[in-house]
Amino acid sequence: MTVYPPTPTPLAPFIIHNLIIPLLIYTNKSLKHITHKFKLFEIISYTIVTSFLFFLKIIRSFIPSVLNYNSSPESASESDSDYDSYHWIPFLKGYGQSTDVGDIGSFEGDTCIARALCQLLAIHNEIPASSRKYEVVRSYAEKLMDENLGVSCEPLRQVNATALSGAFARALRQLEVAVAEGDCGEVDSGLDVVEKTGGGGGGCFGLSRVVRTAGYFGGAAWTRFVKRKTRLGGSAEKLAAELLWLAQKLSACGSGDEAVRQWASASNLASVSLNTQLRLQGSLVKLSVYLFKQAASMGGKDDDEGTMEEVRKIKMKMLMSWIPFLCRSSIGTDAPVLSFNEKAELENVLGELIGSLKHEDEQEKVLSLWLHHFTHCPSSDWPNLHLYYDHWCIISRKLLILRR
Repeated sequence: MTVYPPTPTPLAPFIIHNLIIPLLIYTNKSLKHITHKFKLFEIISYTIVTSFLFFLKIIRSFIPSVLNYNSSPESASESDSDYDSYHWIPFLKGYGQSTDVGDIGSFEGDTCIARALCQLLAIHNEIPASSRKYEVVRSYAEKLMDENLGVSCEPLRQVNATALSGAFARALRQLEVAVAEGDCGEVDSGLDVVEKTGGGGGGCFGLSRVVRTAGYFGGAAWTRFVKRKTRLGGSAEKLAAELLWLAQKLSACGSGDEAVRQWASASNLASVSLNTQLRLQGSLVKLSVYLFKQAASMGGKDDDEGTMEEVRKIKMKMLMSWIPFLCRSSIGTDAPVLSFNEKAELENVLGELIGSLKHEDEQEKVLSLWLHHFTHCPSSDWPNLHLYYDHWCIISRKLLILRR
């Protein structure tokens, strides 16, 4: 067994964390009584602290590469095998299983065709849509999936379903992160930022407000240019279009229920999506409409009671999660996302889904939620479920009469 010498501690982070930061905090506290008396000292102190934190935020993004370099025996041994690292291929058996696009080990026999499809879907997710290789990768993946289905073999259908389910889950997670971080949001103007910071320090030519504005734009620049380097999957609009494509492919291989199940559980995405750009909202509306139609076709008379109960719960979650989004989101004005017939069709689908809920209180929850958001959003009159609301009221009235 090879014994490796202890790894030296990086000097720069050690000094920053254990010397400079405590010294800065102590000095700032000790000078508080002076800064209260003299406005100039307060401005200087605030400027120094803000500038230091701003530059520290930028420097920290470069420190991990120093910390990770040759920090373990494994990395030391890897540096002696450049040839092997150059020929490392993800998804290849024996090269690790960290793919984040489905559990390859769950495929029967851990087949080559399964790993090939997972690799294509991962590359499709990672490269930007503007790349000329994007359509090439998508055509490869579609060709592989179509050939798997053309053989009429159940294991190959399972290969498609499992790989697509993992890819859908991955893109859904990335979309939620992108929307939550405001990847498609508007950036406040400098004037707005100055106004929001208030009047502190306004007497000295508004210097403190200028410093705060500079700190804001410094943090925004760090977020956009540093964090974006580690983000996979591209923009939120690209991810939304990719999810629609994956959902269609899942339906083609008979596993559309899996996409519906995952979309029904994405209630957090539905809530944060109301603050995104209108174009992204339109893409999410199209995806939701498609998956609502898939949800309406879930279940059958031949299913056992346990399966029917599970399907009912999924439909309930789907309605509760995405009806508020449909009521408040933008469906386009100059170029509508949905045609008149498509909007009427979805209203019928929603009515069918609500009618499939066997419990009266569940229908009440969904329709009450719809009524609240529909009436509190003056800019939209869709989806209009008043016919189904009236029908529910009639049924509830009859049930009350029968109970007496």
